[in-house]
Amino acid sequence: MDLLSIFFIAIGLSMDSFAVCMSQGMCRQRFEPVRAAKVAFVFGFFQAVMPLIGFALGLGFSKWIASVDHWVAFAILGIIGGKMIYEGLRDGKEAPCDCSCQQPAQINFRRVIALSFATSIDALAAGLIFVPFKDVVFTAVTMIGIVCFVFCFAGIYLGIRFGKNIQINMVLIGGLILIAIGIKILGDHLLSA
Repeated sequence: MDLLSIFFIAIGLSMDSFAVCMSQGMCRQRFEPVRAAKVAFVFGFFQAVMPLIGFALGLGFSKWIASVDHWVAFAILGIIGGKMIYEGLRDGKEAPCDCSCQQPAQINFRRVIALSFATSIDALAAGLIFVPFKDVVFTAVTMIGIVCFVFCFAGIYLGIRFGKNIQINMVLIGGLILIAIGIKILGDHLLSA
């Protein structure tokens, strides 16, 4: 698996977290970089650890997966992407946040951890696609964590600064990216066979 594919997988997996951070940013009055970095770090940490757990769980099935790895990657990314598209279309009709809300100055880490865990469940399943690519798994989880951190930090900033004016459905875009990567992995394997 090449670095560009890993990068786009990282982007696709980060879209849920980005959307959540942007909607939470809409509830703040001013941007505080240290606060945003702490929240983004928690999201990035969960987004990086969950694929590693999925990878570790998938190692037990590595001999079986090796013969159908391209179909497994295609199916997992297709299911996750389809779920994200469904959620994006379903939730796209609602406002992402009640912009009259106020968040306390103190970070509610229990809430941040709960949101981070919820948005990283898909990354757990995505970890299975790295089983045949053991040589890039640590590069992949590092890239996923960094990309998620950057997206979440930017999401908080954009939510505070422009949140009421942005009407882009990032979850839908993330789903489309994951499906495209699944098709690319399947296509590359079938064309090389």
